[in-house]
Amino acid sequence: MNLLLFWGALVVVFVVLEFLIVEFTGRVLSAIWFALGAAGALIVTAVAPEQFMLQLAVFLVISSVALYFTRPLSKRLSKVRPTQTNADRALAQIGVVRDAIHNLEGKGSVFVNGKLWSARSQDGSTIEPDVQVDILRIEGVKLIVRPHIPEAVTTSSDS
Repeated sequence: MNLLLFWGALVVVFVVLEFLIVEFTGRVLSAIWFALGAAGALIVTAVAPEQFMLQLAVFLVISSVALYFTRPLSKRLSKVRPTQTNADRALAQIGVVRDAIHNLEGKGSVFVNGKLWSARSQDGSTIEPDVQVDILRIEGVKLIVRPHIPEAVTTSSDS
């Protein structure tokens, strides 16, 4: 088999594999190291076509060095960042009780960010309609809330 064709085909395979990995998993720099190694071996093959062991050594050395120096960059670029959902956007917001919240009866709803949510009070207390509440967390599909306490407004005068 022609070694130029072999190493050239490996370059193409690893580059295509890199694009497919990025497309389907979002991970970057997963196969490109081997494409660089195969490209180095391809160059050595053009100079020394009968030295397969030398070509293999160049492939392994270049791939290893590229992997060693770019792996931290790869990890940084491939980190999965969580995407906020609509539910996450309700957290730490102030809502308004629509239907009175009674934990024991399993009733209550809060209007927040243009959506109506089922809600429960944090401490089990009843919260009447039209009361502003702080959204503390989400458990399942229910908001856990407490009555909103406005921060005290302080004024200072220079008299």
